Amino acid sequence: MTEPTTELPQFVLDRAFEAPVDLVWRAWTDPELLHRWYGPGVDTRVHHYDLREGGEFRYEMVMKNGFSMHGKFIYEAIEAPSLLRFQNMMTDEAGNAMRSPRAPDWPLVLMTTVTFAADGDRTNLRLVWQPHEAEPFEIEGFRAKVDGMGGGWGAGFRIIDEILAELQS
Repeated sequence: MTEPTTELPQFVLDRAFEAPVDLVWRAWTDPELLHRWYGPGVDTRVHHYDLREGGEFRYEMVMKNGFSMHGKFIYEAIEAPSLLRFQNMMTDEAGNAMRSPRAPDWPLVLMTTVTFAADGDRTNLRLVWQPHEAEPFEIEGFRAKVDGMGGGWGAGFRIIDEILAELQS
């Protein structure tokens, strides 16, 4: 049997948007827009939003069957309009980090880094997601799921395309 590696796996998603960087940044930082695309196919409710280093975005995702889950971002770095870095975690209703009951090997905290680069009237976005201060079992749990992570982000990014079209019309 081979020993599991503790080198951090990453999920990396590159995406070009047909909109200027300030509008793509706005889709990620305006809570009126963020709730529309973050958690595609569910009702994402913003409970608290404080966009500053050390600030939090606390949200609830309500599924069509009534099941809901809470989560939050803790912003670590904000360099408008080129960088967002935040810890992302599932929480209880009070905002305390908790393990997912549906995926007990999922990392308690993920570090999310999003970079935005202007390319004329387009924006190139890179999202990097990786376990943060994770136990070996969490790292392996994340690694096992990397190949399937693009679906949810891709669906959200398609909604961002719609939002950007609205903002530019």
